[in-house]
Amino acid sequence: MNDKLRILVWNEGVHEANNEPSHIGDIYPDGIHGAIAAGLRSYYPEAEITTAVLATDDEHGLDEEVLAETDVLLWWGHIAHHEVSDAVVERVHRHVLGGMGLIVLHSGHFAKVFTKLLGTSCSLAWRNDGERELVWTVKPSHPIAEGVDSPIVIPEQEMYGELFDIPDPDDLIFISSFAGGEVFRSGVTFTRGKGRIFYFSPGDQEYPVYHHPQIQRVLANGVKWAAQPGLHRAAPEVTNPSRNWFDQP
Repeated sequence: MNDKLRILVWNEGVHEANNEPSHIGDIYPDGIHGAIAAGLRSYYPEAEITTAVLATDDEHGLDEEVLAETDVLLWWGHIAHHEVSDAVVERVHRHVLGGMGLIVLHSGHFAKVFTKLLGTSCSLAWRNDGERELVWTVKPSHPIAEGVDSPIVIPEQEMYGELFDIPDPDDLIFISSFAGGEVFRSGVTFTRGKGRIFYFSPGDQEYPVYHHPQIQRVLANGVKWAAQPGLHRAAPEVTNPSRNWFDQP
């Protein structure tokens, strides 16, 4: 795949706007979205990589024209899921079914579009004590795991633990273990319609996880896997073909 990908990194941007936590400007001076975008640019220097946040405009920077020109959308949300317009959720959902890639990050597991696509609560266990996380590759043959260390060692991170209420994934690529003893399915894929979805949990507003070179590699691999540039963007529809239509001139 060439570098001419169209990638949009979306972040609700509320933590940055409110300076919560107080050190977020130190670890993410350009916002979480800026750090993610910078990491992707190091892998795809010729790609069109843009960012948007909840307050970009009335449509959160996710209007029809923008999504139609997006191969992969990365989504980071945490405390403002309820502020995302239902109309925008429906629009993103439609584009995913039509073939746009979607990468959902960390607490985006509760994003309205993610729970709509998966059809479950997506609830989990959590504890934010700054514990060490080890991200273990359990499907090294998957393209998203290419060149990724096993384990990825993250010195401090919010703990996510089972039970993670998601449907059985198409692929379980990463499992994380935490210093407190919990484990978590931290890297999973799904397909919905023609769209490819990757959920990856490491990354929190408290810790500089998105500067970690191995986390950046996972995200770059995820973009490459989820992207389907040139695919006709239309969700599968009901058809009623005539008999032997394929033999007709």
